[in-house]
Amino acid sequence: MESDFFSATPDCEIVTTRIVPFPKEIVFSAWAEPEHLKNWWGPEGFTNTFHEFDFRPGGRWLFTMHGPEKGNYENECEFVQIEKPAVIGWKRISKPLFNVLFTFEELAEKQTKIVFRMIFDSAEECNKLKPFVADKNEENFDKLEVELGKMSS
Repeated sequence: MESDFFSATPDCEIVTTRIVPFPKEIVFSAWAEPEHLKNWWGPEGFTNTFHEFDFRPGGRWLFTMHGPEKGNYENECEFVQIEKPAVIGWKRISKPLFNVLFTFEELAEKQTKIVFRMIFDSAEECNKLKPFVADKNEENFDKLEVELGKMSS
């Protein structure tokens, strides 16, 4: 079931990849542990308030993203697939609707490749977010690298 859940054609997904100079286990922990995730999740200038973080398949993640100028954005997700320390997948229950799949691949002892896939039901839905989401995902990864540095020291 999970594999179908995350299958997509190229016109229905946005893929962001980053290689980070940290071990796979630490990179996975930055996602799996809310005390770290809340520090880096979201684009530059955004902060988070986590209301629920039940990190298991079927568990819910409820949080509010606080925008830098104004606005609070309520988010609700359900974890669908967790394979420590290689895969995390969830589906968004709040709009915009899409599925997310993160994979972590160890390239060397202290080098991990992260692949972030946002999977949409249609090319039309995907194209609504595509113009600005790639840059925002890079900002997200920049914040992740700062958090990984703190976790490693």
